[in-house]
Amino acid sequence: MLYQQVVAILLAVLLLNLLLNLRSLRKAKPAVDLPDPAPLISVLIPARNEEANIESCLESLRRQDYPHFEILVLDDTSTDSTAEIVAGVAAEDSRVRLLRGDPLPDGWAGKPFACHQLAQEARGSWLLFTDADTVHAPSVLRYVLCTAIGSHVALISGFPHQRTTSIWQKMALPILFYFMLLWWMPLWWLQRSERALPSVAIGQFMFFSAREYRSIGGHEAVKSRIVEDVWLGRETARHNYRQLTLDLSQLVSCQMYREFGPMWDGIARWLYTVASLSVFGLIVLMAVVVLLLLAPFLWLAHGLLLAQPAFSWQMVVGIQVAILLFGRFLVGRRFSQPKSSVILHPIGIGFLLAVGLFAIYQYLTRAGIRWKGRVYTP
Repeated sequence: MLYQQVVAILLAVLLLNLLLNLRSLRKAKPAVDLPDPAPLISVLIPARNEEANIESCLESLRRQDYPHFEILVLDDTSTDSTAEIVAGVAAEDSRVRLLRGDPLPDGWAGKPFACHQLAQEARGSWLLFTDADTVHAPSVLRYVLCTAIGSHVALISGFPHQRTTSIWQKMALPILFYFMLLWWMPLWWLQRSERALPSVAIGQFMFFSAREYRSIGGHEAVKSRIVEDVWLGRETARHNYRQLTLDLSQLVSCQMYREFGPMWDGIARWLYTVASLSVFGLIVLMAVVVLLLLAPFLWLAHGLLLAQPAFSWQMVVGIQVAILLFGRFLVGRRFSQPKSSVILHPIGIGFLLAVGLFAIYQYLTRAGIRWKGRVYTP
């Protein structure tokens, strides 16, 4: 009973943290006045085998109501028709330019090298690194520029709307992209601190001041990182530059994985990074996830189906489950996620734990991890 009470108290504290995060997370504002003259913004898109996504991404960016921007797309040795699609768009719009990526050098991960090449060609005083599977509202450049200037920050990132179509996506992605980050991280405190502290940096949308980006070393500073966005946020804070995390769900949407295999590989890539830093740390993290995010559902099922525990015990476990479901509901409502993802919570947690075990195995056996057709070893 004492154990269940401690778990309930911890979950209540984490729910409070979630509520504070949701309250402090800024949403998009209506149209704002631009500086005169409007600075050039370089929109930079690394693309590797993105024929299913790149045209929609470019079309949304071409419709921006911001007056002064360029779009650079780097074809990272794609084997599909990505380059041909971009070349066709560039022939119609002088703001779009296609770059051909160089072979990947030793010591570099694929995306950091692609972004590094893009930054070298960019002419803008502000740089937006975004993924090829994103779609942008017409006001996004205007909004983030004015927010960055008004807030005096070097980096803006945030939470895009994650489009989920398959049951696998609904099961795992809302947990990973929204719930885990807002449940555990004291974002409300990190962004109000007088010190420059790392915040949530998501590679689907990273808007940099070009001067500060280059002063921290750009993507070359994180060239070997397969989860480069997290490390760029860390480098930004290490150089005493401030960053801001926004609710971008009304301005940017993304569908990362259309099939189960790429989703497994993508999540394994993040957890493999944690394992490469500390296998023990990842094991401890997974144990905490089991105790706080999965065990309450298992205890409730055990009590209802296989045992006859005391009423007070049932009440405490029921409160634990209610806290978790309420937290999932709040996050799902904020980011327009399907209600089925809340019901699938225990299965989603189990899936993420399975990927974590796979990542640990791949690291301990030195097999590395596969991403975008490349294998990254420890």
